[in-house]
Amino acid sequence: MTKPPVIGIDFGGTSVKLAVVEGENLLTGIQRIPTQDFDHPDLLIDAIVDAIAAIRVTHPDVAAIGIGVPGAVNFFTGMTYNLTNVKGWTAVPLRDIVAEKTGLPTVIENDANCMAYAEWKYGAAKGCQHAVCVTLGTGVGGGLILNGGLFRGAACAAGEIGQMSIDLHGVPGPYGNTGALERYIGNRQIVGMAVSTYREHGLEPPADLSPESLAAAATAGDAVALEVWDKVAHCLGFCLMSVVYLLNPEAIVIGGGVSEAGDLLFNPLRKTLANSLTAECFNDLRLVHARYGNTAGILGSSAMAAELV
Repeated sequence: MTKPPVIGIDFGGTSVKLAVVEGENLLTGIQRIPTQDFDHPDLLIDAIVDAIAAIRVTHPDVAAIGIGVPGAVNFFTGMTYNLTNVKGWTAVPLRDIVAEKTGLPTVIENDANCMAYAEWKYGAAKGCQHAVCVTLGTGVGGGLILNGGLFRGAACAAGEIGQMSIDLHGVPGPYGNTGALERYIGNRQIVGMAVSTYREHGLEPPADLSPESLAAAATAGDAVALEVWDKVAHCLGFCLMSVVYLLNPEAIVIGGGVSEAGDLLFNPLRKTLANSLTAECFNDLRLVHARYGNTAGILGSSAMAAELV
């Protein structure tokens, strides 16, 4: 029996995105609410509730709401403890407020977990009992599918791959975690790595460097840009090596803007893993690109919402 449609919400530092979803299909266009237009959580929540009310005028059959949130979230209590790049969101009972104001059952989850859930339910990890999902963007996020379900951990903080150390004596991390992965291969850190690499070769770095421009340069044959992608893959691979030895997944799914470099990232990453894992861990391991891009948060949160009805 087909479940009724639900509303999926992807809460980002720039905008809150909403859509009506049925399964993996968006039934509406994506509506956006600029996050930074509101300087208090109550005001932004009211704007989200108003947007939901407007959606229900044309889609009165929506039966639940799912919200993907960046930062620390407790799935079980519905509390958001902080939101990445959004001020003022400390200990906000977002799930209960939205549920009370809309009258609809509501679920909230970390955005990287939403990405993992979408890829497991519908995408590149579909059918897997054990999968590791990684998002590469401004930071590095992760989500874990273990024993056929999303693994959240004791405090709903599992899967934070970006905070794992790749260097005991490396760059200081935000929580005392020296050598945290995202301090090396976040967007800004990749640009910094590129600047240093060009200068090591006695070259002036190109203007307006970004992961996208580095990918274009490498595709065009720029040897330094190719070296940078090898370094990025080595950092990521060193971390994923430890993850694979710990969890022995069937698949590693990689998404986010940095992953759009494609083979420039995946080929050296596959080589790094092949050279550092035992045959038992590597031979049947699938290293795949995420199926969903900007809609992953909406699809993952809506899939969780659909389970409420």
